[in-house]
Amino acid sequence: MTVARPTRTKKHSAPPTSGKESETAKDASAGPPSGRGLAGHRTDLLESMLRIRRFEERCVELYSAAKIRGFVHLYIGEEAVAVGINEALTPEDAVVSTYREHGHALARGITAEAVMAEMYGRTTGCSGGRGGSMHLFDAGRRFYGGNAIVAGGLPLAAGLALADHMRGQPNVTCCFFGDGAFAEGEFHETANLAALWRLPLLLVCENNLYAMGTALERHEAQTDLAMRAASYGMVAWAVDGMDVEAVEHAARRAVEGIRTGTGPHFLELRTYRFRAHSMYDPDRYRHKAEVERWKERDPISLLTDRMRDNSELGDGEPARIEQRITDEIDHAVEAAEQAPEEPVGHLLHHVTSSSAEAVR
Repeated sequence: MTVARPTRTKKHSAPPTSGKESETAKDASAGPPSGRGLAGHRTDLLESMLRIRRFEERCVELYSAAKIRGFVHLYIGEEAVAVGINEALTPEDAVVSTYREHGHALARGITAEAVMAEMYGRTTGCSGGRGGSMHLFDAGRRFYGGNAIVAGGLPLAAGLALADHMRGQPNVTCCFFGDGAFAEGEFHETANLAALWRLPLLLVCENNLYAMGTALERHEAQTDLAMRAASYGMVAWAVDGMDVEAVEHAARRAVEGIRTGTGPHFLELRTYRFRAHSMYDPDRYRHKAEVERWKERDPISLLTDRMRDNSELGDGEPARIEQRITDEIDHAVEAAEQAPEEPVGHLLHHVTSSSAEAVR
């Protein structure tokens, strides 16, 4: 079965506003997944997005103070995607990410302390201080890393999905990637094999309109990415990636379909990053007015306003959430600064195996 939204060839530099172009919260008629009720679930979604936003804002401060080094790619503006998608996954499912993966890792349940220590390059980091911003990893949570190579995670995700499929495990592998991945052969090879072998793979394209500094319409002749994915014979549709509830509903619908054995599903999350491609990027390839238009649909503000309109958010609740998150991040920074660096004598650890390990 193949499902695709109508062909769209016009530019979409303006944020989505209705269900005519993509799935929105209007489509999300299903109730909350837990016993907390709709208001409680929305509070959880809001807190998860705020945790990502405040964590990244603190990373900007620490990077400017030279506490964090190397490349840093911020997720600010795209929080609804990470939170909404992860709400549909179980701990047994696998996640493969990109170099812009702080939000994915935090939404997956990796602690702010473990991620911050990794940003500092300390041994208590989730990758032992060896990965840094672009290579967060936690096998215990089946979070198989960020990947510095555009589209590099796609073949890895196909392999994980194939392994679960061959073992008869009812797991889903979720792979995040950007719109720039469509210009890479890895996407097309993965999409083809996943559809051919009916792999339990959820392909999540975070279409933020720019592959580094190149606008979507300048690197893709056909900009309807969901329609292109559907051409491989998989279920595919577009979603308002600024609306966390729309994202969650779409993700649950897709994951349910995958678990029934219908093969891979593709979601095009139409979203936007409010910051530059990386901390090194002067961001001269887009107009400030465009950024401001998208900020009008800030995913955090959108959900907050919806909750207030429904009297689901008490006057003091936002402040309490903010304080919890501030305390959590303050503790993460303090722990990272006190954590040890890896001794120079460990330079070859995890690079080559010793003779004793080879014999075993």
